[in-house]
Amino acid sequence: MTERTDFEEQTAERAGTTTTEHATEHTVDDVVARVLATQQNRATVTLFGSGAQALQRDDTDGGGHDGEQFDREERAALRRVSGLSTELEDVTEVEYRQLRLENVVLIGVYSQGTLQDAENSLRELAALAETAGAAVLDGLLQRRPHPDPSTYLGRGKAEELAGVVRALGADTVIADTELAPSQRRALEDVVKVKVIDRTAVILDIFSQHAKSREGKAQVELAQLEYLLPRLRGWGESMSRQAGGQVGGAGAGMGSRGPGETKIELDRRRIHTRMAKLRKQIAGFKPAREAKRANRNRNSVPSVAIAGYTNAGKSSLLNRVTKAGVLVENALFATLDATVRRSVTADGRLYTLADTVGFVRNLPHQLVEAFRSTLEEVADSDVILHVVDGSHPDPASQLATVRDVIGEVGARDIPEIVVFNKADLIPADDRLVLRGLEPGAIFASARTGEGIDEVLAAIARLLPDPSVEVELVVPYDRGDLVSALHERGRVLSTEYVEDGTRVRARIMPEYQSVFEPFAV
Repeated sequence: MTERTDFEEQTAERAGTTTTEHATEHTVDDVVARVLATQQNRATVTLFGSGAQALQRDDTDGGGHDGEQFDREERAALRRVSGLSTELEDVTEVEYRQLRLENVVLIGVYSQGTLQDAENSLRELAALAETAGAAVLDGLLQRRPHPDPSTYLGRGKAEELAGVVRALGADTVIADTELAPSQRRALEDVVKVKVIDRTAVILDIFSQHAKSREGKAQVELAQLEYLLPRLRGWGESMSRQAGGQVGGAGAGMGSRGPGETKIELDRRRIHTRMAKLRKQIAGFKPAREAKRANRNRNSVPSVAIAGYTNAGKSSLLNRVTKAGVLVENALFATLDATVRRSVTADGRLYTLADTVGFVRNLPHQLVEAFRSTLEEVADSDVILHVVDGSHPDPASQLATVRDVIGEVGARDIPEIVVFNKADLIPADDRLVLRGLEPGAIFASARTGEGIDEVLAAIARLLPDPSVEVELVVPYDRGDLVSALHERGRVLSTEYVEDGTRVRARIMPEYQSVFEPFAV
């Protein structure tokens, strides 16, 4: 055999390296090609996807901020990628698992109302799912007198749903109402994928968007209340004994009893954690009450901005006060109450509070958990009720928000109804909305239309000082004149030899303070 020269050996080594590099490139190309081919084979038409009616097309904060706005980049730091396979076909795909979108199919059962009402509710569920980070593939509606107590849809429709899930490659089914634990288990056994309900989606959104310590504690409490009756045992793993008698036959000395099963242990741990969270949330109350007492002591009236989620409450707050609160085209973008100060045209100081948004079928445990946040509504002097005027069903938004306002005991507080997003409302729809709420104001936080009218309505409804006084305040007591402007209503000012002659209206509780300077 002829020996190879050094040149031939080097040439062979280079050829082998090149071959290996080409093989690696081909392997990577094969993986990418397979992922893209899988995406092309999947259904890409979303019935309730980008056109979800609950989301607005565009929004803005009206420009400017006060330096305390939330960090938008932090929320958008992890972007999910659509089109990646749910199941691992190759170990090289493992890095994409956390970034893939959940592909969901929506289901709903309606027994009363029109088909359009049911579709609006399902479109809102689609917007909730998209906000939570899912891709909506399809939606199915069924009309029947009552949901099936076993599988929610009925056996035949459940089998049909299983076929749709397999055809579209979905990995989650979301029901438009709250499912009983037995219904969820029975439906999962038929469709062979995860089944959740509307409440679980809302709780998931809340857990993603909560920023403050109190907000996170409130969300966790609501999640545990939802989870407690839905603990599920998997065979023997959740039913095995955690204590028990000594010895293999269970007849040892002491006979300590059967002990707790694992599922009972979990229930006890959840109850313990819920008690700790309730105590923690109660601990936040004194700080809130101290801030509120300070405002009450200074007689600063408060205005609470309430309304449906994504109606534009934060946008309106930003337009009026330049608060810089996060504005995003998503449901429940802001959860924590934000309070900012503002001044009426005649110089009276008041506060504006942005509260958590509401949604139809809002889970009861969320109303209970966020009762501390909703106290801002119950303790306000005026409620600014913001409604999305471009929504297909604004009447349901009005009814839903007023129901929650009633639950927190705020029905008697003066209310200003504002149809926001007026730039998206056609003239014909304005007539319909005017008939729905004759005294409402049309405004746009984006363009500034109607904002002056909203501020004038707030000024009219704020508590007005009832005692009229005429004072001569010495020039060295300028603090009293400033207090009159802040806490009262100055009608006229004149500078005389003895001091500042002021005619003003003040609250009865301040009459004794200014009495020595009365004319």
